[in-house]
Amino acid sequence: MAGTTEQPKTRTRSWWGWGWADAHPDDAECAAMGSLLPGTLSHPLPVPRVRDLGIGSPAVEPPRSLARLVTSDPADRAAHAMGKAYRDVVRALHGRPGRIPDLVARPVDEQGVADLLDWAGDRQVAVVPYGGGSSVSGGVEYRGDAHRAVLSLDLTAMGRVLEVDAEGRAARIQAGTLGPGLEDQLRPHGLTLRHFPQSFEFSTLGGWLATRAGGHYATGRTHIDDFVQSMRVVTPAGTSASWRLPASGAGPSPDRLFLGSEGALGVITEAWVRLQERPRHKASAAVSFTGFHDALRAVRALAQSDLAPANCRLLDAGEAALSGAARDGSAVLVLGFESADEPVTARLERAVGLARSYGGRSEGTGSPGTPGTPGAPGAPGAPGGDAAVGAWRSAFLRMPYLRDGLARMGAVAETFETAATWDRIPGLIDAVRTEVGAAALKATGHPATVNCRLTHVYPDGAAPYFTVLAAGRAGDEVALWDDLKAVAGEVLHRHRATITHHHAVGRDHRPGYDLQRPEPFALALRAAKGALDPRGILNPGVLVD
Repeated sequence: MAGTTEQPKTRTRSWWGWGWADAHPDDAECAAMGSLLPGTLSHPLPVPRVRDLGIGSPAVEPPRSLARLVTSDPADRAAHAMGKAYRDVVRALHGRPGRIPDLVARPVDEQGVADLLDWAGDRQVAVVPYGGGSSVSGGVEYRGDAHRAVLSLDLTAMGRVLEVDAEGRAARIQAGTLGPGLEDQLRPHGLTLRHFPQSFEFSTLGGWLATRAGGHYATGRTHIDDFVQSMRVVTPAGTSASWRLPASGAGPSPDRLFLGSEGALGVITEAWVRLQERPRHKASAAVSFTGFHDALRAVRALAQSDLAPANCRLLDAGEAALSGAARDGSAVLVLGFESADEPVTARLERAVGLARSYGGRSEGTGSPGTPGTPGAPGAPGAPGGDAAVGAWRSAFLRMPYLRDGLARMGAVAETFETAATWDRIPGLIDAVRTEVGAAALKATGHPATVNCRLTHVYPDGAAPYFTVLAAGRAGDEVALWDDLKAVAGEVLHRHRATITHHHAVGRDHRPGYDLQRPEPFALALRAAKGALDPRGILNPGVLVD
């Protein structure tokens, strides 16, 4: 009708898979992807529906004083039942999401968190803290039957930047603030947290802190730990509030106790975090290598230089082909630089020159670019600059959705990551490719693809990130992936590589974590759990029993 204005569509999150419900591949795209992998289904599994889960009434009801914060809506409960790992997606596709939380609570302030924990402790209700729900390690689900009921504690109603100290370049931010909202609130001040994990659009500050999340940037401040000045954490034993300080040598850090605690010791409610000026100068380039091991040596040299690239991501030949960055069998190094106060072209040219000295090939440096997707501004210089950089960035953002499409075709499509010192990196990568590939072939009768990229690099080591694409076993995909993950975990342990560099421990990585941590530390962690959560209600099964 003339004179009417079309209203913008409201996007909804997928309850069973990654991201936005309207961004998932349709049936035709799923089938096309599946046709490229031997042993997949002829037709995609149907998109699961909440009504088919048969969700019953909750085992408990909240008191009237807390009822305004709590819902028992079946769709809300289903959406909070799991994270977004491959095994979670497959369980949802088969209508087996595990134990559905009885209630979902959304406190609006710290007092609400404390009141909910008090009530849950009195009723022996397990409390699973929940930010954006993007966990890929089983960190936001309940397993077992030791508790009367399960409460998913969703922090996203606490999503404000409460205070900005422009002079000290820091801000006090509520833990439930999602990545885009956090940056939107900092933008008027000309500041940024500059922490962009792949889950940026669907994860929260509290989730980053609780899992020691890694951002997109390859060097410098790679983990959220480096940005923390102080934290407030509500525990059943009281509230921990550390002082806001630039640095301190006063004994063990209280913040370090809760960073990476994954909701097992307390609920992070807010934090003071370090900020920086928003970058105005950006440039990017791609360098290709005939030999992957030559590329590894180039990346090590870059990591040990003073260049500090914002992006220094090495894709092996398979990963480069999968992303469209190269299709000639080359490995591709994606480089990016950015700065708030000076041009970065000279630094980029020096980095490209260093890479060329190790056999790299480059058609020249890319022009400065402006990130085009607010939800993932962590690719410096893209979409401008080298075409390979733009291709990689597009694939990077799209990959989780494609994984879910492959899962609908019965395929295994998942990732895992680690970190090790440089002396172990070449052998580690070769062993993972060989042994996980052999295990997949034996289990399915079809060859698998095991690709690798380096996501973060340090002077003393790097973080390899592996992608596994394999035929599934109809109806048994979760067990197959668990078997392949166990093989990978054994390889990592043998090479003294961490069980996770930035995906957190959750429940899925617990066996590897138990092997990695020293026993005296495990003893101390169990004691901390007993002191702070004496009734054992906080995210049971995560980190410690």
